Amino acid sequence: MEKSAKNTARKTIVVSAVNLNRGGTLRILRECLAYLSGLAASADYRIVAIVYKKELADFPHIDYIETQWPKKRWINRLWYEYVSLRKVAQELQPIALWLSLHDTTPSVQAERRAVYCHNSFPFLKWDRKDLFFAPQIVAFALFSRFFYRKNIHKNKYLVVQQEWFRDAFVRMFNLPFSKIIVAPPHSETEALPMPVAVSTKEKTTFIYPAISDSHKNIECICAAAEQLWNSGVHNFEVLLTISGQENRYTQWLYKRWGQRIPALRFLGYLGRETLFRYYQEADCLIFPSKVETWGLPISEFSTFRKPMLLADLPYARETAKGNAEVAFFPTNRPKLLAQQMQQLIEGDRSFLHPVTATSIAEPVVRDWEALFKVLLDE
Repeated sequence: MEKSAKNTARKTIVVSAVNLNRGGTLRILRECLAYLSGLAASADYRIVAIVYKKELADFPHIDYIETQWPKKRWINRLWYEYVSLRKVAQELQPIALWLSLHDTTPSVQAERRAVYCHNSFPFLKWDRKDLFFAPQIVAFALFSRFFYRKNIHKNKYLVVQQEWFRDAFVRMFNLPFSKIIVAPPHSETEALPMPVAVSTKEKTTFIYPAISDSHKNIECICAAAEQLWNSGVHNFEVLLTISGQENRYTQWLYKRWGQRIPALRFLGYLGRETLFRYYQEADCLIFPSKVETWGLPISEFSTFRKPMLLADLPYARETAKGNAEVAFFPTNRPKLLAQQMQQLIEGDRSFLHPVTATSIAEPVVRDWEALFKVLLDE
């Protein structure tokens, strides 16, 4: 830990984020610490961040504690959270607020505790394919609700990103509605320039930005593309942000469909700027993921006001609110998805409908400043 001068007048806020080292969860950590860095500079607060690596989210005016272990050794993480962190907390006393950013509630002493819950795997409806390609995800889906449950009632507040997630937690853990704060993620797309009209093309372009995990359900799109191609529909392409070489799942996808269906383009990982250029060129987003906390590409693609074909699941219906041209499909119905794709290819948008924007019930916050005011009762 980086030492700082002791000041008994300062209140200590601890942020534990030992498992956040990539993707959207790392973005949450960075946004949180960016705000707290400013708070520590302007107010009487000492901020301590317990992280995987300091370099992942390095901000001034913050004391860091680094802790690392083999990524696949869950037992190490659980031991650290429920045993080792007790000693860490004792050394940091008194603690005004302990905020856990990674779902579980450590066994620590603090004046108040809160937990940010972004793991939606307890709600994953897995199948045999997931068991074969990603047994660790299936295990996580089976046991994560038990990790959530331990100490969960000791928190002053829980923080989630969507209303459906709050409702599910109220039912699953018998929690008071008023203890769960909805904090929708901030969309960086608001600062982007307005899209220009897409020129007339011979092909209709669909895009699905997704990592290589099996719950992303990429095979649903591949099967739909296969049905269209084999029926003689060739004036389309599907852009996938996987290479087909990442793991057993994507290797299977590429071997089964990538080598036989020319409409499928395996682009590999795309940086944000490149991805948004592809958004600009695409005619429609397809998002068949079987479980998400938010579904960030839906928000990103919304900026371009183009059609979206989305999984018929609560997360997608909530994230898509306010969009004008949306259709939903069951995640296990590639034939229906193929039908929707063909309608778009033929210029038929009659099946697309707006998703009404509705207000979120309190408690709800829109930024980190508002969230910490609630957490600290300021």
